[in-house]
Amino acid sequence: MKKLSYYILAALFGTMSLSGCSDLLQEESQTEVDKNNYMNNASEAETVLLGVYRSLVADAMYSYNLSLLFTLTTDIAQCEGSTPTNFREIPANAFTTSNSSVQQTWFALYKGVYNANDFIETLESKIGNFTEGDKKIANVYLAEARTLRGLFYFELVRWFGNVALMTNTSMSEQHPSTFTQADPRDVYKFIEDDLLFAIDNLPYAVEDDIRKANNFRLSKGAALGLLTKVYATWAGEPVKDTSKWESAAKTAEILVNSGKHELLSDYEQLWYNTCSSVWAPEESLIEVSFYAPTITGSTSEDPAGRIGKWNGVVANEIAGVRGRNAGNWKVVYTFLRDWEKKENDLRCGISIANYKYVGDVKTDYTTKDADEEPRNWQLFTPGKWDTEKYVSSGNYLVNADRSNVNWYVLRYADVLLLYAEALNEWKGAPTAEAYEAINTVRRRGFGLATSEASELADVAVGLDQSGFRAAVRKERAYELAFEGHRRQDLVRWGNYAETVNQTEIGLITWYSSANYIANTYTKKGKHELFPIPQRDMDLMPQFVQNPGW
Repeated sequence: MKKLSYYILAALFGTMSLSGCSDLLQEESQTEVDKNNYMNNASEAETVLLGVYRSLVADAMYSYNLSLLFTLTTDIAQCEGSTPTNFREIPANAFTTSNSSVQQTWFALYKGVYNANDFIETLESKIGNFTEGDKKIANVYLAEARTLRGLFYFELVRWFGNVALMTNTSMSEQHPSTFTQADPRDVYKFIEDDLLFAIDNLPYAVEDDIRKANNFRLSKGAALGLLTKVYATWAGEPVKDTSKWESAAKTAEILVNSGKHELLSDYEQLWYNTCSSVWAPEESLIEVSFYAPTITGSTSEDPAGRIGKWNGVVANEIAGVRGRNAGNWKVVYTFLRDWEKKENDLRCGISIANYKYVGDVKTDYTTKDADEEPRNWQLFTPGKWDTEKYVSSGNYLVNADRSNVNWYVLRYADVLLLYAEALNEWKGAPTAEAYEAINTVRRRGFGLATSEASELADVAVGLDQSGFRAAVRKERAYELAFEGHRRQDLVRWGNYAETVNQTEIGLITWYSSANYIANTYTKKGKHELFPIPQRDMDLMPQFVQNPGW
């Protein structure tokens, strides 16, 4: 299975429609098929399950909105441009409750929830008649579907906060006036239950002898890692149930002590892999796979993403050879400046591109000393998805807007850093295990053996809780730079608006004409959550809009 999404495309609802189009939260099938005549064995169930996975590759999901557009602006990256127009509206935090991208992602996430609910209900009603062998396989499929549902709800609750909890398909048939918003704690509890079931029923990727192919499929490690991240978010703002730090630490500990996952020895290999669809389950826990041999122009038939095109290294079009890369993500200069001071951290040069492609030539941007004319520093882009460098010929898609580059939703390095953070918050000070977790990540970043102590890479010993907290937060910025985690990290730490403000102050101090438009619009107590889409607010009178909107 070279590309999961390719097979999803081939199988997508060819026999059973789970997709739909409706007002608000309702997701009814466009094509009604007698389910009694389908999903009568594990093979048929897998076909439909792949359709649930297909939800991940939509533009409103990880092709664009949840990976790229929504995750700006932060202290490490911003969108190009100096006005809040067109696609810049969301990165500038200048959007309104009627923004179409916000509406589309709300819709896509609930569509994913409906598809998962429908699959789970149907399979649970059928599994009793399966052979013993098929029951074993089908139970894994149920666990995959519940992990997907947990992921969809995790995105809903952390982006939108106060959402409806749709636990079954029949709820989608209710009148809009009956929908109410669940307490976010109840949504988190529902996610927790789904992921605990998945942990009990999914195999580790390296031990999977149940599924014929598990490339880019969810595993026990994925469920453990996702639940760790769920607990860490639950413990932070705005819910702030700090008891979940213990849960986060203990869940991560299971994954770490399992020995089933590890960091790749070479940080740069991550980008060769994800840009060329090489499945490396050692570190990749949840990865959305994009693949389209050609672009037809129909989003339903083109499961390709925008990774590397919108957030990669700038490249001009060469007819028949490559499409252009817009490079709309720009590195915040103060982040680059501070990171560059940390000598021997190899990740900086890999993560940040101070060059572009003009024709077939790699061309460095002209830069000057920061005391002189520094504006060209604002042209630098993320380098992790350099399509000219990392994409293999077999995975290359000649298009100006789409690529076959995958997206890491969750890496093992992320979990190690969450483990270190959770131990420090739970225990009130860093433990030996917390130091080992963060130092393992740092050593790899410096090109060193992860199992050997290093004066060069290791965090200073003897830090108190506050000092270690600051170290973890910086390390998350360096290790996970531009991978879509920073904004949500700042939100759960309760300092998103303050960080945006301080970033502008730092930039203006450096260069009075520096462009950082987000601070003009970002408001504390408002932009920690996205608004409930206005169309849905109009249809559901019992809904209360999020603060500030």
